[in-house]
Amino acid sequence: MSHRRLSRSLLLAGVILTATSRAQTLTSDQLDAVKARLAEGATHSWEIGTRAQALIEYDTPSYSVLNDTALPPSNGQAPSSLDDVISIARSVVKSRASSDTNGPQPLMDTNGGAAGDPPSIGVAVLLANWTGAGEQDDLDYAGAAKDQLDFLFTKVPQTSDGAISHRTEQVQLWSDFVYMVPPFLAYYGVLTQNQTLVQAAYDQCRLYRQYLVDGDAGGMWKHIAMGSNEDNGHWTTGNGWAAAGMLRVLGSIQHSQFSKSMKNQAKDLTGWVNEIHSGIYPHLQTTGLFTNYADDSSSFDDASGTAILASTVYRLALLSGIHTHLPLAEKSRTALFAPASGSSSSSSSSSSSAPSSAGSAARTSTAPAASGTALALAHFTSDMWLTPVVNPDSIGSKGSKSPEGQAFVVEMYAAWRDWAALGSPGANAATRAHTGVGGAAVAAAWFAGVLALLAF
Repeated sequence: MSHRRLSRSLLLAGVILTATSRAQTLTSDQLDAVKARLAEGATHSWEIGTRAQALIEYDTPSYSVLNDTALPPSNGQAPSSLDDVISIARSVVKSRASSDTNGPQPLMDTNGGAAGDPPSIGVAVLLANWTGAGEQDDLDYAGAAKDQLDFLFTKVPQTSDGAISHRTEQVQLWSDFVYMVPPFLAYYGVLTQNQTLVQAAYDQCRLYRQYLVDGDAGGMWKHIAMGSNEDNGHWTTGNGWAAAGMLRVLGSIQHSQFSKSMKNQAKDLTGWVNEIHSGIYPHLQTTGLFTNYADDSSSFDDASGTAILASTVYRLALLSGIHTHLPLAEKSRTALFAPASGSSSSSSSSSSSAPSSAGSAARTSTAPAASGTALALAHFTSDMWLTPVVNPDSIGSKGSKSPEGQAFVVEMYAAWRDWAALGSPGANAATRAHTGVGGAAVAAAWFAGVLALLAF
Protein backbone atom coordinates (compact mmCIF):
# COMPACT_ATOMS: atom_id res chain seq x y z
CA MET A 1 0.00 0.00 0.00
CA SER A 2 1.38 3.44 -0.95
CA HIS A 3 2.09 6.04 1.75
CA ARG A 4 -0.61 8.26 0.23
CA ARG A 5 -3.21 5.51 0.30
CA LEU A 6 -2.25 4.48 3.85
CA SER A 7 -2.51 8.07 5.07
CA ARG A 8 -5.91 8.40 3.41
CA SER A 9 -7.12 5.18 5.05
CA LEU A 10 -5.92 6.22 8.49
CA LEU A 11 -7.50 9.64 8.16
CA LEU A 12 -10.80 8.16 7.01
CA ALA A 13 -10.73 5.75 9.94
CA GLY A 14 -10.08 8.67 12.26
CA VAL A 15 -13.04 10.60 10.86
CA ILE A 16 -15.37 7.63 11.30
CA LEU A 17 -14.06 6.76 14.78
CA THR A 18 -14.34 10.34 15.95
CA ALA A 19 -17.87 10.69 14.60
CA THR A 20 -18.81 7.51 16.45
CA SER A 21 -17.16 8.63 19.69
CA ARG A 22 -18.78 12.04 19.47
CA ALA A 23 -22.16 10.32 19.18
CA GLN A 24 -21.85 8.30 22.39
CA THR A 25 -22.91 10.29 25.41
CA LEU A 26 -25.62 10.22 28.06
CA THR A 27 -28.90 12.07 28.18
CA SER A 28 -29.63 14.49 31.00
CA ASP A 29 -32.10 11.99 32.45
CA GLN A 30 -29.49 9.25 32.39
CA LEU A 31 -26.90 11.45 34.09
CA ASP A 32 -29.46 12.49 36.69
CA ALA A 33 -30.12 8.80 37.35
CA VAL A 34 -26.39 8.13 37.72
CA LYS A 35 -26.18 10.95 40.28
CA ALA A 36 -29.31 9.71 42.07
CA ARG A 37 -27.83 6.22 42.48
CA LEU A 38 -24.63 7.85 43.72
CA ALA A 39 -26.56 9.84 46.33
CA GLU A 40 -28.39 6.70 47.47
CA GLY A 41 -25.30 4.54 47.68
CA ALA A 42 -22.67 6.88 49.14
CA THR A 43 -22.47 6.07 52.86
CA HIS A 44 -18.78 5.55 53.62
CA SER A 45 -16.63 8.64 54.11
CA TRP A 46 -14.61 8.17 50.92
CA GLU A 47 -17.79 7.67 48.90
CA ILE A 48 -19.32 10.84 50.34
CA GLY A 49 -16.15 12.81 49.63
CA THR A 50 -15.87 11.46 46.10
CA ARG A 51 -19.52 12.30 45.49
CA ALA A 52 -18.90 15.90 46.62
CA GLN A 53 -15.92 16.22 44.29
CA ALA A 54 -17.84 14.79 41.33
CA LEU A 55 -20.69 17.25 41.92
CA ILE A 56 -18.29 20.20 42.05
CA GLU A 57 -16.69 19.18 38.75
CA TYR A 58 -20.00 18.54 37.01
CA ASP A 59 -22.40 21.11 38.46
CA THR A 60 -20.11 24.03 39.35
CA PRO A 61 -16.87 23.78 37.35
CA SER A 62 -15.98 27.40 38.15
CA TYR A 63 -15.33 26.22 41.73
CA SER A 64 -13.25 23.22 40.67
CA VAL A 65 -9.46 23.39 40.90
CA LEU A 66 -9.35 21.43 37.63
CA ASN A 67 -10.78 24.25 35.55
CA ASP A 68 -9.00 27.35 34.36
CA THR A 69 -10.39 29.62 37.08
CA ALA A 70 -8.28 31.61 39.51
CA LEU A 71 -8.02 30.41 43.10
CA PRO A 72 -9.18 31.11 45.71
CA PRO A 73 -12.73 31.22 44.31
CA SER A 74 -15.25 33.94 45.09
CA ASN A 75 -16.04 33.88 48.80
CA GLY A 76 -19.51 35.32 48.46
CA GLN A 77 -22.66 33.27 48.79
CA ALA A 78 -22.38 29.95 47.03
CA PRO A 79 -24.27 29.57 43.73
CA SER A 80 -27.31 27.31 43.89
CA SER A 81 -25.45 24.69 41.84
CA LEU A 82 -23.32 24.05 44.95
CA ASP A 83 -26.36 23.32 47.13
CA ASP A 84 -25.81 19.57 47.16
CA VAL A 85 -22.12 19.98 48.02
CA ILE A 86 -22.89 22.39 50.87
CA SER A 87 -25.61 20.01 52.06
CA ILE A 88 -23.05 17.18 52.23
CA ALA A 89 -20.71 19.36 54.30
CA ARG A 90 -23.55 20.47 56.54
CA SER A 91 -24.69 16.93 57.26
CA VAL A 92 -21.16 15.77 58.06
CA VAL A 93 -20.26 18.72 60.30
CA LYS A 94 -23.61 18.65 62.09
CA SER A 95 -23.24 14.94 62.88
CA ARG A 96 -19.68 15.46 63.98
CA ALA A 97 -20.58 18.41 66.21
CA SER A 98 -23.02 16.27 68.17
CA SER A 99 -20.36 13.77 69.17
CA ASP A 100 -18.72 14.10 72.59
CA THR A 101 -14.99 13.70 71.95
CA ASN A 102 -11.78 15.28 73.12
CA GLY A 103 -8.88 16.35 70.95
CA PRO A 104 -8.74 16.66 67.16
CA GLN A 105 -11.11 14.32 65.39
CA PRO A 106 -11.65 13.34 61.75
CA LEU A 107 -14.69 14.58 59.85
CA MET A 108 -16.21 11.12 60.02
CA ASP A 109 -15.43 7.80 61.62
CA THR A 110 -12.27 6.29 60.16
CA ASN A 111 -14.10 3.17 58.92
CA GLY A 112 -12.23 0.77 61.17
CA GLY A 113 -8.92 2.59 60.93
CA ALA A 114 -8.81 4.20 57.47
CA ALA A 115 -7.47 7.60 58.52
CA GLY A 116 -7.03 8.65 54.89
CA ASP A 117 -10.71 8.44 53.93
CA PRO A 118 -12.51 11.21 55.90
CA PRO A 119 -10.28 14.03 54.52
CA SER A 120 -11.92 13.36 51.14
CA ILE A 121 -14.86 15.41 52.48
CA GLY A 122 -12.52 18.23 53.48
CA VAL A 123 -12.80 20.27 50.29
CA ALA A 124 -16.60 20.37 50.61
CA VAL A 125 -16.28 21.53 54.25
CA LEU A 126 -13.74 24.18 53.28
CA LEU A 127 -16.03 25.40 50.49
CA ALA A 128 -18.97 25.61 52.89
CA ASN A 129 -16.89 27.75 55.22
CA TRP A 130 -15.50 29.87 52.39
CA THR A 131 -18.95 30.68 50.99
CA GLY A 132 -20.41 31.63 54.37
CA ALA A 133 -22.60 28.62 55.11
CA GLY A 134 -21.72 28.86 58.78
CA GLU A 135 -23.26 32.31 59.01
CA GLN A 136 -26.59 30.80 57.98
CA ASP A 137 -26.64 27.57 59.96
CA ASP A 138 -24.30 28.35 62.89
CA LEU A 139 -22.05 25.36 62.22
CA ASP A 140 -18.29 25.64 62.69
CA TYR A 141 -16.98 24.50 59.32
CA ALA A 142 -13.60 26.14 59.86
CA GLY A 143 -13.17 24.36 63.17
CA ALA A 144 -14.16 21.01 61.67
CA ALA A 145 -11.64 21.41 58.84
CA LYS A 146 -8.90 22.46 61.28
CA ASP A 147 -9.68 19.45 63.49
CA GLN A 148 -9.36 17.12 60.50
CA LEU A 149 -6.04 18.71 59.56
CA ASP A 150 -4.69 18.42 63.11
CA PHE A 151 -5.88 14.82 63.37
CA LEU A 152 -3.87 13.91 60.27
CA PHE A 153 -0.66 15.47 61.51
CA THR A 154 -0.88 14.57 65.22
CA LYS A 155 -2.89 11.36 65.54
CA VAL A 156 -1.97 9.34 62.45
CA PRO A 157 1.34 7.46 62.24
CA GLN A 158 3.90 8.31 59.56
CA THR A 159 6.86 6.70 57.86
CA SER A 160 10.32 7.83 58.94
CA ASP A 161 10.45 10.24 55.99
CA GLY A 162 7.02 11.76 56.63
CA ALA A 163 4.46 9.88 54.53
CA ILE A 164 1.19 9.95 56.49
CA SER A 165 -0.26 6.48 56.90
CA HIS A 166 -3.59 5.62 55.34
CA ARG A 167 -4.30 3.55 58.44
CA THR A 168 -4.38 4.42 62.12
CA GLU A 169 -3.40 1.04 63.60
CA GLN A 170 -0.23 0.62 61.52
CA VAL A 171 1.94 2.48 59.05
CA GLN A 172 0.54 1.46 55.70
CA LEU A 173 0.35 3.33 52.40
CA TRP A 174 -2.58 2.89 50.01
CA SER A 175 -2.79 4.46 46.56
CA ASP A 176 -6.36 5.56 47.42
CA PHE A 177 -4.90 8.05 49.95
CA VAL A 178 -3.58 10.30 47.17
CA TYR A 179 -7.13 11.18 46.11
CA MET A 180 -8.36 11.73 49.66
CA VAL A 181 -5.67 13.68 51.53
CA PRO A 182 -3.29 15.74 49.32
CA PRO A 183 -6.13 17.62 47.53
CA PHE A 184 -7.53 18.59 50.95
CA LEU A 185 -4.13 19.85 52.11
CA ALA A 186 -3.58 21.78 48.88
CA TYR A 187 -6.99 23.45 48.93
CA TYR A 188 -6.65 24.30 52.60
CA GLY A 189 -3.30 25.92 51.84
CA VAL A 190 -4.63 27.93 48.91
CA LEU A 191 -7.61 29.26 50.87
CA THR A 192 -5.48 30.22 53.88
CA GLN A 193 -2.52 31.48 51.82
CA ASN A 194 -0.32 28.87 53.47
CA GLN A 195 2.23 27.62 50.97
CA THR A 196 3.61 25.19 53.54
CA LEU A 197 0.37 23.21 53.35
CA VAL A 198 0.41 23.21 49.55
CA GLN A 199 3.99 21.95 49.71
CA ALA A 200 2.86 19.26 52.15
CA ALA A 201 0.26 18.13 49.60
CA TYR A 202 2.96 17.82 46.98
CA ASP A 203 5.28 16.03 49.42
CA GLN A 204 2.65 13.42 50.24
CA CYS A 205 2.24 12.71 46.51
CA ARG A 206 6.02 12.48 46.12
CA LEU A 207 6.44 10.15 49.08
CA TYR A 208 3.54 7.90 48.12
CA ARG A 209 4.90 7.61 44.60
CA GLN A 210 8.32 6.76 46.03
CA TYR A 211 6.86 3.79 47.88
CA LEU A 212 4.22 2.62 45.40
CA VAL A 213 5.49 3.21 41.85
CA ASP A 214 6.62 0.02 40.12
CA GLY A 215 9.38 0.74 37.64
CA ASP A 216 9.27 -2.87 36.49
CA ALA A 217 5.63 -2.34 35.47
CA GLY A 218 6.17 0.74 33.35
CA GLY A 219 5.23 3.21 36.08
CA MET A 220 1.99 1.71 37.33
CA TRP A 221 1.45 1.94 41.07
CA LYS A 222 1.12 -0.93 43.48
CA HIS A 223 -1.97 -0.78 45.66
CA ILE A 224 -0.67 -1.18 49.25
CA ALA A 225 2.85 -0.95 50.66
CA MET A 226 4.09 -1.74 54.18
CA GLY A 227 2.24 -3.23 57.12
CA SER A 228 0.21 -6.41 56.99
CA ASN A 229 -1.62 -7.55 53.86
CA GLU A 230 0.48 -5.68 51.31
CA ASP A 231 -0.91 -5.64 47.78
CA ASN A 232 1.79 -5.41 45.14
CA GLY A 233 -0.71 -5.78 42.31
CA HIS A 234 -1.51 -2.95 39.94
CA TRP A 235 -5.11 -2.29 40.89
CA THR A 236 -6.74 -0.28 38.12
CA THR A 237 -8.88 1.88 40.39
CA GLY A 238 -5.90 2.49 42.68
CA ASN A 239 -3.94 3.92 39.76
CA GLY A 240 -6.95 6.07 38.93
CA TRP A 241 -7.22 7.31 42.52
CA ALA A 242 -3.55 8.31 42.48
CA ALA A 243 -3.66 10.05 39.09
CA ALA A 244 -6.87 11.94 39.92
CA GLY A 245 -5.56 13.08 43.29
CA MET A 246 -2.29 14.35 41.87
CA LEU A 247 -4.19 16.24 39.17
CA ARG A 248 -6.23 18.06 41.81
CA VAL A 249 -3.02 19.09 43.60
CA LEU A 250 -1.61 20.17 40.24
CA GLY A 251 -4.71 22.24 39.48
CA SER A 252 -4.58 23.81 42.94
CA ILE A 253 -1.00 24.91 42.33
CA GLN A 254 -1.46 26.08 38.74
CA HIS A 255 -4.49 28.24 39.46
CA SER A 256 -3.33 29.69 42.78
CA GLN A 257 -1.09 32.47 44.01
CA PHE A 258 1.70 29.88 44.28
CA SER A 259 1.83 28.97 40.58
CA LYS A 260 5.12 30.75 39.86
CA SER A 261 6.96 29.67 43.00
CA MET A 262 5.90 26.03 42.61
CA LYS A 263 6.53 25.47 38.91
CA ASN A 264 8.91 22.59 39.58
CA GLN A 265 6.37 20.83 41.77
CA ALA A 266 3.73 21.26 39.06
CA LYS A 267 6.14 19.79 36.51
CA ASP A 268 6.75 16.77 38.73
CA LEU A 269 3.04 16.15 39.25
CA THR A 270 2.41 16.35 35.51
CA GLY A 271 5.15 13.81 34.90
CA TRP A 272 3.90 11.44 37.57
CA VAL A 273 0.36 11.39 36.20
CA ASN A 274 1.65 10.82 32.68
CA GLU A 275 3.86 8.05 34.06
CA ILE A 276 0.79 6.21 35.35
CA HIS A 277 -0.95 6.66 32.00
CA SER A 278 2.07 5.40 30.09
CA GLY A 279 2.31 2.36 32.33
CA ILE A 280 -1.33 1.36 32.42
CA TYR A 281 -2.80 2.19 29.01
CA PRO A 282 -0.82 -0.48 27.14
CA HIS A 283 -3.00 -2.91 29.13
CA LEU A 284 -6.31 -1.49 27.93
CA GLN A 285 -8.31 -4.28 26.33
CA THR A 286 -9.74 -4.11 22.82
CA THR A 287 -13.16 -3.73 24.47
CA GLY A 288 -12.09 -0.34 25.84
CA LEU A 289 -12.18 -1.58 29.45
CA PHE A 290 -9.42 -2.43 31.90
CA THR A 291 -9.46 -5.53 34.03
CA ASN A 292 -9.61 -5.05 37.81
CA TYR A 293 -5.84 -5.51 38.00
CA ALA A 294 -4.67 -3.90 34.79
CA ASP A 295 -1.94 -6.40 33.86
CA ASP A 296 -3.79 -9.50 35.05
CA SER A 297 -5.93 -10.76 32.21
CA SER A 298 -7.51 -13.36 34.48
CA SER A 299 -9.18 -10.68 36.62
CA PHE A 300 -12.66 -9.43 35.75
CA ASP A 301 -13.46 -6.33 33.70
CA ASP A 302 -13.92 -3.15 35.72
CA ALA A 303 -15.81 -0.18 34.30
CA SER A 304 -15.26 1.81 37.49
CA GLY A 305 -11.47 2.03 37.26
CA THR A 306 -11.77 2.50 33.51
CA ALA A 307 -13.93 5.60 34.02
CA ILE A 308 -11.70 7.37 36.52
CA LEU A 309 -8.61 6.76 34.41
CA ALA A 310 -10.31 8.19 31.32
CA SER A 311 -11.28 11.28 33.30
CA THR A 312 -7.65 11.85 34.24
CA VAL A 313 -6.53 11.70 30.61
CA TYR A 314 -8.91 14.52 29.64
CA ARG A 315 -7.86 16.53 32.69
CA LEU A 316 -4.15 16.09 31.97
CA ALA A 317 -4.75 17.29 28.41
CA LEU A 318 -6.47 20.42 29.73
CA LEU A 319 -4.02 21.19 32.54
CA SER A 320 -0.73 20.28 30.87
CA GLY A 321 -1.34 19.88 27.15
CA ILE A 322 -0.40 16.18 27.11
CA HIS A 323 -2.53 14.40 24.52
CA THR A 324 -0.80 11.02 24.17
CA HIS A 325 -3.54 8.83 25.59
CA LEU A 326 -6.61 10.76 24.43
CA PRO A 327 -7.56 8.22 21.72
CA LEU A 328 -7.57 5.47 24.35
CA ALA A 329 -9.61 7.54 26.80
CA GLU A 330 -12.10 8.17 24.01
CA LYS A 331 -12.18 4.45 23.29
CA SER A 332 -13.04 3.79 26.94
CA ARG A 333 -15.63 6.55 27.14
CA THR A 334 -17.45 5.45 24.00
CA ALA A 335 -17.39 1.84 25.18
CA LEU A 336 -18.84 2.79 28.56
CA PHE A 337 -21.60 4.92 27.02
CA ALA A 338 -22.34 2.54 24.13
CA PRO A 339 -25.85 1.18 23.55
CA ALA A 340 -26.53 -2.43 24.36
CA SER A 341 -26.40 -4.83 21.45
CA GLY A 342 -29.58 -4.58 19.41
CA SER A 343 -30.59 -1.13 20.66
CA SER A 344 -31.68 1.41 18.10
CA SER A 345 -29.05 4.02 17.19
CA SER A 346 -31.71 6.67 16.71
CA SER A 347 -32.25 7.19 20.43
CA SER A 348 -31.70 10.62 21.87
CA SER A 349 -28.81 9.32 23.95
CA SER A 350 -26.69 10.08 20.91
CA SER A 351 -25.47 13.59 20.28
CA SER A 352 -23.48 14.76 17.26
CA SER A 353 -22.38 18.09 18.69
CA ALA A 354 -19.98 18.99 21.43
CA PRO A 355 -21.33 20.03 24.83
CA SER A 356 -21.15 23.69 25.71
CA SER A 357 -18.29 25.15 27.70
CA ALA A 358 -18.70 25.41 31.43
CA GLY A 359 -18.01 29.11 31.16
CA SER A 360 -17.74 31.70 33.90
CA ALA A 361 -18.77 31.65 37.53
CA ALA A 362 -22.15 33.07 36.57
CA ARG A 363 -22.69 30.21 34.15
CA THR A 364 -21.83 27.30 36.34
CA SER A 365 -23.20 24.24 34.57
CA THR A 366 -24.30 22.95 31.21
CA ALA A 367 -26.79 20.28 30.26
CA PRO A 368 -25.95 17.14 28.29
CA ALA A 369 -28.01 15.92 25.40
CA ALA A 370 -31.78 16.46 25.64
CA SER A 371 -33.64 13.45 26.92
CA GLY A 372 -36.10 11.39 25.02
CA THR A 373 -36.69 7.69 24.76
CA ALA A 374 -33.50 6.35 26.30
CA LEU A 375 -32.01 3.20 24.84
CA ALA A 376 -30.50 0.41 26.90
CA LEU A 377 -26.80 0.84 27.56
CA ALA A 378 -24.22 -1.91 27.52
CA HIS A 379 -22.51 -0.89 30.75
CA PHE A 380 -25.41 0.38 32.84
CA THR A 381 -28.32 -1.40 34.44
CA SER A 382 -31.84 -0.20 33.70
CA ASP A 383 -31.68 2.12 36.74
CA MET A 384 -28.23 3.41 35.71
CA TRP A 385 -25.80 1.58 37.97
CA LEU A 386 -22.45 1.20 36.19
CA THR A 387 -21.48 -2.38 35.38
CA PRO A 388 -19.27 -4.42 35.64
CA VAL A 389 -17.57 -3.01 38.73
CA VAL A 390 -15.23 -4.05 41.50
CA ASN A 391 -16.75 -4.44 44.94
CA PRO A 392 -15.65 -1.27 46.81
CA ASP A 393 -15.54 -3.20 50.10
CA SER A 394 -13.62 -6.19 48.74
CA ILE A 395 -11.44 -5.18 45.83
CA GLY A 396 -10.59 -8.69 44.75
CA SER A 397 -14.25 -9.41 44.09
CA LYS A 398 -16.70 -8.32 41.45
CA GLY A 399 -19.48 -6.12 42.79
CA SER A 400 -22.97 -5.17 41.71
CA LYS A 401 -23.24 -1.54 42.84
CA SER A 402 -20.38 0.89 43.30
CA PRO A 403 -21.06 4.43 44.55
CA GLU A 404 -17.50 5.44 43.70
CA GLY A 405 -18.02 4.06 40.22
CA GLN A 406 -21.05 6.32 39.83
CA ALA A 407 -18.92 9.29 40.88
CA PHE A 408 -16.25 8.31 38.38
CA VAL A 409 -18.83 8.34 35.58
CA VAL A 410 -19.84 11.89 36.54
CA GLU A 411 -16.18 12.96 36.70
CA MET A 412 -15.42 11.35 33.34
CA TYR A 413 -18.40 13.04 31.72
CA ALA A 414 -17.46 16.44 33.20
CA ALA A 415 -13.83 16.08 32.10
CA TRP A 416 -14.81 15.06 28.58
CA ARG A 417 -17.37 17.87 28.40
CA ASP A 418 -14.79 20.48 29.40
CA TRP A 419 -12.26 19.07 26.94
CA ALA A 420 -14.75 18.87 24.05
CA ALA A 421 -16.10 22.36 24.75
CA LEU A 422 -12.62 23.79 24.19
CA GLY A 423 -12.42 22.16 20.77
CA SER A 424 -11.03 18.77 21.85
CA PRO A 425 -7.41 20.00 22.04
CA GLY A 426 -5.00 17.36 20.87
CA ALA A 427 -7.48 15.65 18.57
CA ASN A 428 -6.60 15.33 14.90
CA ALA A 429 -7.31 18.66 13.15
CA ALA A 430 -9.35 16.89 10.48
CA THR A 431 -11.68 15.35 13.08
CA ARG A 432 -11.72 17.98 15.82
CA ALA A 433 -15.10 18.90 17.23
CA HIS A 434 -16.15 22.44 16.30
CA THR A 435 -17.86 23.98 19.29
CA GLY A 436 -20.74 26.26 18.38
CA VAL A 437 -21.44 24.64 14.99
CA GLY A 438 -24.93 23.18 14.72
CA GLY A 439 -25.42 19.44 14.47
CA ALA A 440 -26.58 19.61 10.85
CA ALA A 441 -23.55 21.64 9.83
CA VAL A 442 -21.23 19.21 11.61
CA ALA A 443 -22.88 16.26 9.87
CA ALA A 444 -22.68 17.97 6.48
CA ALA A 445 -19.02 18.79 6.98
CA TRP A 446 -18.31 15.25 8.11
CA PHE A 447 -19.96 13.65 5.06
CA ALA A 448 -18.25 16.15 2.77
CA GLY A 449 -14.92 15.17 4.30
CA VAL A 450 -15.61 11.47 3.86
CA LEU A 451 -16.64 11.95 0.21
CA ALA A 452 -13.54 14.05 -0.45
CA LEU A 453 -11.33 11.35 1.07
CA LEU A 454 -12.99 8.59 -0.92
CA ALA A 455 -12.54 10.56 -4.12
CA PHE A 456 -8.85 11.28 -3.41
